Amino acid sequence: MSDQSERLPGPALSAEPSGTGGLSRRGVLRAAAAGALSIPFAAALASPATAVTIPAATAAGVPSAAPELPAGLMPYRSPYINWAGEITHGGLWACAPRTGQDLARLANWARASGWRLRARGKSHTWSPLTITQGTEPDAPILLLDTTVHLTHMELTAPPAGAPGAVRAQPGVTIETLMAFLADHGLGVTNTPAPGELTLGGTLAIDAHGTSVPADGETARPGHTYGSLSNLVLSLTAVVWDADVDAYVVRTFHRGTDEECEALATHLGRALIAEVVLQAGEEVPLRCQSRVDLTADELFAAPGSALAARGNTFADFMAESGRVETIWFAFTDKPWLKVWSLSPQRPLTSRRVYAPYNYPFSDVIPTPVSRLVGLIVGGSWHLAPVLGATQYTVAATGLTATLATDLWGPAYMLQFYLRPTTLRETANGYGILTSRADVQRVVSEFAAYYKQRLAAWAAAGRFPVNGQVEIRVSGLDQPVDSAAPGARPPLLSVVRPHPDHPEFDCAVWVDVLTQPTSPGAHEFYRELEQFLMSTFDGGYALARVEWSKGWAYTDDAAWADDDVIESAIPASYGAGQWSEAVAVLDRLDPHGVFGNEFTDRLVR
Repeated sequence: MSDQSERLPGPALSAEPSGTGGLSRRGVLRAAAAGALSIPFAAALASPATAVTIPAATAAGVPSAAPELPAGLMPYRSPYINWAGEITHGGLWACAPRTGQDLARLANWARASGWRLRARGKSHTWSPLTITQGTEPDAPILLLDTTVHLTHMELTAPPAGAPGAVRAQPGVTIETLMAFLADHGLGVTNTPAPGELTLGGTLAIDAHGTSVPADGETARPGHTYGSLSNLVLSLTAVVWDADVDAYVVRTFHRGTDEECEALATHLGRALIAEVVLQAGEEVPLRCQSRVDLTADELFAAPGSALAARGNTFADFMAESGRVETIWFAFTDKPWLKVWSLSPQRPLTSRRVYAPYNYPFSDVIPTPVSRLVGLIVGGSWHLAPVLGATQYTVAATGLTATLATDLWGPAYMLQFYLRPTTLRETANGYGILTSRADVQRVVSEFAAYYKQRLAAWAAAGRFPVNGQVEIRVSGLDQPVDSAAPGARPPLLSVVRPHPDHPEFDCAVWVDVLTQPTSPGAHEFYRELEQFLMSTFDGGYALARVEWSKGWAYTDDAAWADDDVIESAIPASYGAGQWSEAVAVLDRLDPHGVFGNEFTDRLVR
């Protein structure tokens, strides 16, 4: 049974901020490429703590009358800019709720007033799960900034089978949360590379890292090789209660309440007030980087002469369990990162004392920024030059900063992507398969990508000027959970498929490029069609990565009706998809938590 709950009212700030509007997506991108608008400033525009107060009437097209929110909640104008600047809005009304009860009062206000609520954390996303591009200036949408007050965290008694547990509110960043756990000797196996993501945002889209068990490695209590969503023990959410004809705050427990598995990855169709996560013992990591192996060798076809050398992606996965490759466009040697469990510092490793240990990628070097400016300005043929420059910067930067062999607390090596890095658009897919077939998946993907990139270049077209990133993770196995009777999150990309028990891991692939690159959507569509036809459930199965780009037409992302309405639900199995939709609809029958895109997707 679920129980009603209200805990951890975060610390209050003394005043509510106000926002500003008038942002143009194209203007943001051009200014960033030219160096006239710094990324930190662009990010600050979306932060109410640094917003600029302007008269309401100056936000063109937005009604000057502020909504009359429940008592104690002050509306302010806030722009919205997602990670790559592809989804922007000059100024929606927003507020900064302080407690779960505030969230419930807002939900009831929204239902009565005909408004919709969208939780907004750090806006580090690509897909339109928060708002959609083209949202009307006067749209009745209220952004809820969770990062101002809903940031409390504390240790709580763990269940049997988990060394630790933490209770946290959705606005805390995962970097802050992981540092807090590490201070208490606890940690998790998988995190995304950026630390400036909110807990609520990462759970909404089942954020992942890169890890499977290395050969001979045994599972550790409290950890999972799957997504962060698989660590959920309980969720406190705002849900509809028909008995009282109102939205209320209620807690759902993993393994006991079926709602928990739907809420653990909800795609923006729910409003979370608090989470309890399990955690395991923290073990330091070693991270070694190499830039000397060719893509042909790393991604060699199984059984080939190149594969026999023992330097394939799968070989490194078997040795350490934690692998990532970053393959810059039109180059032949990827940046290979290999993490391994290392309780003691190896003699050759440099100890680290903080996250983000690759300064050459945290701050855009001048040669790269100048090339990006030229490319975005129309010199798209310079993509091969940019790729070569980025490789050179990485190779020389690793040596110059003594970063080829690092050791330290796990989270300090798992977080390596700052908000100041080059911002690009990205597609993204998780390909479920068995460990024995990981190299086959990687090889077939890499061969197709390389062939198509060359074919487009031969035709004088350069839709990709960024990099390919490849990772591998485990699935959300129920056995990893300390909650008896737990099931995998229903909409997790790494939810095991009921018809394929042999699938035990997922290969993650994404291709990055500048958002305005001509032909990018067409290229992404080609790649998506290849992935879905090649990995169609035989020896592998492709699913979309919720936070990235997918469902491509030749002109747009998130626009292919067949992918949205048929391919995506089919990739989960009809029963699992429909179960999740039914639960989310029951918890929010009035559609307060959603937008026009999630209305199409989660159905």
